[in-house]
Amino acid sequence: MDGQARLQRWERDRDPYLFAASLLFLTSYAVRVLDTGLSPGWWLFWTIVTYLTWSLFVLDYLARLLLSDDRRHFIRTRWLDLIVTVLPLLRPLRIVDMHDRMLRRRGHPRLPLEARVMTYAGLTSLLLGFAASLAVYHDERAAPGANIRTFGDAVWWAASTLTTTGYGDATPVTTRGRWIAVGLMFVGVALVGAVVGSFSSWLMRRFRQDGEA
Repeated sequence: MDGQARLQRWERDRDPYLFAASLLFLTSYAVRVLDTGLSPGWWLFWTIVTYLTWSLFVLDYLARLLLSDDRRHFIRTRWLDLIVTVLPLLRPLRIVDMHDRMLRRRGHPRLPLEARVMTYAGLTSLLLGFAASLAVYHDERAAPGANIRTFGDAVWWAASTLTTTGYGDATPVTTRGRWIAVGLMFVGVALVGAVVGSFSSWLMRRFRQDGEA
């Protein structure tokens, strides 16, 4: 079995476990951010869970890198994997993809292309917006001069940023919060564009089919 076959087999076998680890990572991070009354014991428990799941992402990336025949090519073509390994709060970009691959391997009916794009982009937006809300709320709630004081404020900010609305009533003031906002702006443009473009394509196809009928 060559390196490429071993890599494909590894990725096929590890998807369910990484999918579960990704959800567990988001859960553990959310608990630590949202539950301010955690006892020291539970805080330590969820902190260990967070770092253990993060270590799984790192080990998985290193294992796939070692299994690859051309490691430079792997790094160049799998740049998104490296980014979400270094910045695990971006795991939502991979969660939906892993779930979609698992469904296709199990023989579930495939949705039309436009529906798959809209579903993929919509779920990714929700998960990514949730992760960004957690991160910004964690940094902003105690910052001097901040106007994002509650998790509801953070969710409102994430929604307006993802949809490129930008009301300006809730804005990050910390350095990391602003970097998160910049990243969310770029991702929001791409995701909203994918949804709108796919919906427009679906409408055009339906109108064309109705006209031919």
